[in-house]
Amino acid sequence: MAVIAVHQFAQCITCHAWSPDYSMIAFCPNNEEVHIHRLIEDKWERIHVLQKHDQIVSGIDWSERSNRIVTVSHDRNSYVWNLEAAEWVPTLVILRLNRAALCVKWSPRENKFAVGSGAKTVCICYYEQENNWWVSKLIRKRHNSSVTSVAWHPNNILLATTSTDGKCRVFSTFIKGVDARDSAAGPSSDAKFGEQILQLDLSYCWGFGVKWSPSGNTLAYVGHNSMIYFVDDVGPSPLAQSVGFRDLPLRDVLFVSDRMVVGVGFDCNPMVFAADDRGIWSFVRFLGENKTATSSSKYGSQFSEAFGKLYGQSKHGVNNDGIDHSKGRVHENCITCIVPLKKVGDSIITRFSTSGLDGKVVIWDMENQDDLSEYL
Repeated sequence: MAVIAVHQFAQCITCHAWSPDYSMIAFCPNNEEVHIHRLIEDKWERIHVLQKHDQIVSGIDWSERSNRIVTVSHDRNSYVWNLEAAEWVPTLVILRLNRAALCVKWSPRENKFAVGSGAKTVCICYYEQENNWWVSKLIRKRHNSSVTSVAWHPNNILLATTSTDGKCRVFSTFIKGVDARDSAAGPSSDAKFGEQILQLDLSYCWGFGVKWSPSGNTLAYVGHNSMIYFVDDVGPSPLAQSVGFRDLPLRDVLFVSDRMVVGVGFDCNPMVFAADDRGIWSFVRFLGENKTATSSSKYGSQFSEAFGKLYGQSKHGVNNDGIDHSKGRVHENCITCIVPLKKVGDSIITRFSTSGLDGKVVIWDMENQDDLSEYL
């Protein structure tokens, strides 16, 4: 199995993030606090508790270069935490929201971060040295519902968002005085702040986790209809593919390489998708599956699964492909967060961590998966 470590930190975990050297982890135990644990003599010990929010913390991101933590909460506030003399000191962020903040992500250059909210807006935040606070510029009147996920393009300008209005959008976030005009960034560096580059109407249900590939050439996002969407050549004439599956919907995705994606969600088991030499994406397998069922029991297992769905029994069991992925399942509840474990500059991710509503943080390793090595 690809699992190399399982840690039970709390009864429930909303989100988590790692320190730059991966010696510390910050997570929200489904309340208004952020707990920071450090690995000391092969044992995780709590060393800090960040207490500033009034409601549940919905997003955490830990910057790789500057060692700063940004948190957002349903209380409509956000804070940037700096480590000063062994204490984490919060800096106020002016979000100007009238609904909950739902997600947050540092930009690749870490000079700004994006916050998605239930107010149908996206806040692009940057630091003002004179006032010692973080201010925001808002992308308004573009979304028709809550913004559930944000993802930065490697060029530090383009931002992809998903929303519960079923659409995925790409915006320019160029801010004069913060970003530099870079010819390498392409036409996106000439677009004005908040200009919509692309709107994808591939899904007619809630949209969730969105990510860019390491090269920035492919965009992937998931819908609540058990579909995952891949978009190449993001621009006026994008090339889109959709992959459906008969399992429970996904909540978040991660590009392991340009040709492989890992999706996590309500099935409690990471799903692997890969592109062949022609660029056609398809579902490969569950990362923790065990093939146990034979072809003779395939039809019966389909009937049993349908019967269980009808009467509200557990979904986890033998699926229509004769694969019992429940025995390889480590998480016992919905996986809500997936975070890469990689060094700065690496384009291929061989390790990542997941957290879920069961309170576990699981570390996965892709290196020894022989059938997946061709996609790395």
